[in-house]
Amino acid sequence: MAKPDDDTLAFYRDNATTYAARERKPPTARLAAFIGRLPPGAAVLDLGCGGGHDSLVLLEHGLDVTACDGSAELAREAEALIGRTVDVVRFQEIDWQARFDAIWAEASLLHVPRAELADVLHRIRLALSPGGFVQASFKAGSSEGHDRFGRYFNYPSAAWLRGCFEEAGWSNIAIAEADGGGYDGEPTRWLHVTALHAG
Repeated sequence: MAKPDDDTLAFYRDNATTYAARERKPPTARLAAFIGRLPPGAAVLDLGCGGGHDSLVLLEHGLDVTACDGSAELAREAEALIGRTVDVVRFQEIDWQARFDAIWAEASLLHVPRAELADVLHRIRLALSPGGFVQASFKAGSSEGHDRFGRYFNYPSAAWLRGCFEEAGWSNIAIAEADGGGYDGEPTRWLHVTALHAG
């Protein structure tokens, strides 16, 4: 039986070059806020790095960046951009322990099936050193579904998403909402989450 995210990986497999090369409005303000919380040389995981554009910015700011993506094809695109190895890791396989100071998860965890999200959030919390934090973004909604490209999205409400983070043991959970867009060109309500691994 196909998993909800299999179609998503198939999309990125078949469209990696086009997706990585697309015109993209960078999350400049949120990236700057993320970087501003970190000491020089901090260890950062770019979780679901896509084409590697945010990894490149993080590297340019002198951070110790580990980039990963669940799509081997997108990982190769990112490698070409940033000039270093990109790990191919699915969210459900994350097993790093206390390795990172912060995790940047821009428009990536929104592909995790709802039934698996709390476990994945627990896994990434354990990947952080105590005191570390995550910054993640999700497309808001009321129930899981697929976009017109066949990609799976968990489409959470802010309340449901907060509950998932709480279940996974996170602290200082803050969720901001903003209007924007995405690859599909559709108007999108975004949920931007920051949360702390208090230890």
